[in-house]
Amino acid sequence: MGEFLEWDAYRLSAAIAAGQITAVELMRATLDRVAQVNPSVNAIVSLRPEAELMAEARAADMVPAKGPLHGMPMAVKDLANVAGLPTSMGSPLFAGKPALTSDIMVQRMQDAGALIIGKTNTPEFGLGSHTYNPVFGATQNALLPGCTAGGSSGGAAVALATRMVCLADGSDMMGSLRNPAGWNGVYGMRPTWGRVPAEPVGEMFLHQLSTNGPMARCPRDVAMLLDVQAGADPRQPFGLPDEPFMDHVQADVTGRRIAWLGDWGGAYPMEAGVLEACAEGVARFADAGCVVEEVSPPFDAAALWEAWITLRSWAVAAKLGPIYDQPAMRDQLKPEAVWEVERGRALSGAEIQRASAIRSDWFRTVVRLFDEYDAFVLPTAQCWPFSVEWDWPKEVSGVMMDTYHRWMEVVVPVSLIGLPCLGVPMTGPRPMGLQIAGRPRDDIGVLQLGEAWHGIS
Repeated sequence: MGEFLEWDAYRLSAAIAAGQITAVELMRATLDRVAQVNPSVNAIVSLRPEAELMAEARAADMVPAKGPLHGMPMAVKDLANVAGLPTSMGSPLFAGKPALTSDIMVQRMQDAGALIIGKTNTPEFGLGSHTYNPVFGATQNALLPGCTAGGSSGGAAVALATRMVCLADGSDMMGSLRNPAGWNGVYGMRPTWGRVPAEPVGEMFLHQLSTNGPMARCPRDVAMLLDVQAGADPRQPFGLPDEPFMDHVQADVTGRRIAWLGDWGGAYPMEAGVLEACAEGVARFADAGCVVEEVSPPFDAAALWEAWITLRSWAVAAKLGPIYDQPAMRDQLKPEAVWEVERGRALSGAEIQRASAIRSDWFRTVVRLFDEYDAFVLPTAQCWPFSVEWDWPKEVSGVMMDTYHRWMEVVVPVSLIGLPCLGVPMTGPRPMGLQIAGRPRDDIGVLQLGEAWHGIS
């Protein structure tokens, strides 16, 4: 019993709906797997009591399937609220404090039948692409023990890769769904802005950098979870209408044109071997019938970085500013968070306007790029998974990194303008991944390319 933990989520969902597997059997196997694996990788935190979870599984078996996730155990990233579970965000300031309600994305998963077993580990406040924090410690890479899982959805990626769950949620500001997917052999989708709504709280117009999204072990499962998470919320200004994904993820991609951007003409330093490994992965698109062309950088990388760090620091300062303003709480923030707040608060209105203008110029440029190509492809990171003991890489290929996130600059072209992007894995001797970025709002086109690429592996 438990071999079904290896199954894809869509197969598992069908088996539960047909009565071939019970929610109790699945929960029992899941908890056994967590007990066996989690102590060594530290991916799932705030695990709920076994008695409660088994009771919920028995209750699920007593009623008809309420949705595609019926009876399926899931763990939610520890930046999102689950009613009754603590949302620590990796910070001692919030550890142990239970949420009163579930966030809209979480509630949608629960309404579709998911049984939430706990949370998945994340960096403090999700800052940095390395999952460690003073509350729960570090998460180990699923494929390279002793190395980082990436982040900030590192716990989610490792829980998937180690077969503790078959679906996971995550969020992505600067590669947080894409980088851990590539480094742990799974798939992570950053949807178009507005596809998966955040909470309708606080400021909702200006700070559009991050989004929630799905993770899984194959693109079809990513599409299945996106079907559940997506859909406009009338309380929010930038929502997109419902659109089916899983039923359309399989398609003939023959003739679709792929732009390979590599290291952006040398602008992004890459650790030895990364570009070569990624080039081999890109070649698989040709095997799927796509036309692949190496393309010169369509925009100045320095300008993209200037816009990004301006808008990011401005957004982080707005979010964490109330904590920073209380000296006793400020002392418990990690240095990177303090740096972001102080930098963001020092920005002038003119600097923010300039960053927004650069972002707009890049959007106009990428629209023209997509007149000729259906997607562009980049690596998911600029270096291989590094030691779990590090805080962040201080240099890449001999180039000093001047910020804690500069080594992830390769994700900025997508994040800055909110393109749909799927992180796909390449699991060689050292794991790496590719970003498949598509036209604005063409999430299904990106998923179709990912599914075709997956079929070649």
